Amino acid sequence: MAKLSNEDLVNALEKALPEIAEEHAEGAVSWNPSEWVPWDLGRNFAFLGGEDYVPGDSKLSETAIAGLQALLLTKDNLPSFHRVLAMHFPVFSDWRQLVGVWTAEDNRHSIVLRNYLVVTRATDPVEAENRRRIHVVAGWRQNPEAIENLGPMDVLALLAVHENQSVIFADKLIGYAEDENLKQILAKVRTDDAVQAATFQAFLMAGMVADQEATIIAVDKALAEIEHIGSDIADFDAEMDFISDFEDASTDASIARKLVDELKLENVHGLSGEAEEARQRILALAQG
Repeated sequence: MAKLSNEDLVNALEKALPEIAEEHAEGAVSWNPSEWVPWDLGRNFAFLGGEDYVPGDSKLSETAIAGLQALLLTKDNLPSFHRVLAMHFPVFSDWRQLVGVWTAEDNRHSIVLRNYLVVTRATDPVEAENRRRIHVVAGWRQNPEAIENLGPMDVLALLAVHENQSVIFADKLIGYAEDENLKQILAKVRTDDAVQAATFQAFLMAGMVADQEATIIAVDKALAEIEHIGSDIADFDAEMDFISDFEDASTDASIARKLVDELKLENVHGLSGEAEEARQRILALAQG
């Protein structure tokens, strides 16, 4: 089968939009981030006559704090992820169900996490805001070199891998959340990310029908370029030490296994040399 142009590939994927959008809607859970913040624990800072944060205010472990900071900053970079996704799937088209709904759902994660951290004084809000600004300004793949070779399947594969990473990260972080309210917040984030991962995987399956070689090569590239959550945050080495076991080679392998199963890669034959090499790398990674 001849390789499709990006335009033809997007048009082919568009045929799967209604069914995948319906599946996403059926799996998605509606929730309001403001309802899950323990507002009764909040108090004013000095500017409004209260007291500013001091390290003793935090009741969370250093691992929990580091994990929450990493997850929040990743969610804060939603504008960058949105721009990369919208390169090939513009929100003002029929792709609103992928780009718009995903963006709206993911945005509530940063809202609830930040409000929780500020209200409970789990972190220094001034330091957190400075980090947010630096991280969002730097962005995710916000330079020409990072995006110039990203086709439609590359973007979908990157986000399928990223959402699966987020699920694994939230699972690990829940284990360090001593506060029951925080556990419930993280469980909701995890559920959203799992539904979103399934949505992107559904588009990868549609890609296997439209252009299986481009899809396999894209998945191979996305797995090879995994950036563990928090690894791209400036001056975050000390915090990364606390969450170094949240993601490792074994979690990368588990994501690869999931994609192998979803896309039935073990049963794919008749590929070109490049695509077959990519398939073999994915299978090898999946075996750990």
